Amino acid sequence: MIRKIITTGDGSKTIQIQDWNEQYHSVHGAVNEAYHVFIDKGFAYLTGKSLRILEIGFGTGLNALITLIEAEKSKRQIDYTGVEAYPITIEEMLALDYIETLNAASFKEVFAKMHKSAWGNKITLTPHFSFKKQKKDFRGISDINLYDLVYFDAFGARVQPELWTEVIFDKMYKALTNNGVLVTYAAKGSVRRAMEAVGFVVERLPGPPGKREMLRARKVLGKTNFHGNL
Repeated sequence: MIRKIITTGDGSKTIQIQDWNEQYHSVHGAVNEAYHVFIDKGFAYLTGKSLRILEIGFGTGLNALITLIEAEKSKRQIDYTGVEAYPITIEEMLALDYIETLNAASFKEVFAKMHKSAWGNKITLTPHFSFKKQKKDFRGISDINLYDLVYFDAFGARVQPELWTEVIFDKMYKALTNNGVLVTYAAKGSVRRAMEAVGFVVERLPGPPGKREMLRARKVLGKTNFHGNL
């Protein structure tokens, strides 16, 4: 597949897959979307001094980088696992220039180490952030009651509908601890129904720039689903 780097609406960059006309992040703003969906509605939403995070679609590493930055600010202990089937190259990582965009020069070496680390090896990047990346298909995830938070950042259902099904969300539900949360930029009715079908309690929230809504789902054992404000 042909990939090229494009500039999004907030001035930050992302990768576009030309064959699919699909981007790794929103064309309305890669950094804005990442902060809104994953930090504001996920990381900041959950309380506690420590979090175990699973990212579905490590991709460019942007979500992991901003989570690391926020972990250092808040002094929260983060154990982060990023799953990716098709990694980007180091050259692409450098061309995206997220360190400059985020004014995060102090994290330059740490971000490079994140991308260059061996698959499957857990490393300590900072005193507050441990990291492991796994190279595998999302359908190969079999963790049970392991994570507090899932960043679900797969390519959209238009191009990869198989990643937005009950089969996948059942894996996410099982991977989460009780009261664990999944956040995603998606808001399609079919996605919400798939989440609810496997047991999630789902709410629709205001979306990032360019999107009216997004979804946040919680694993609540012993309770029936409800539609809330849907």
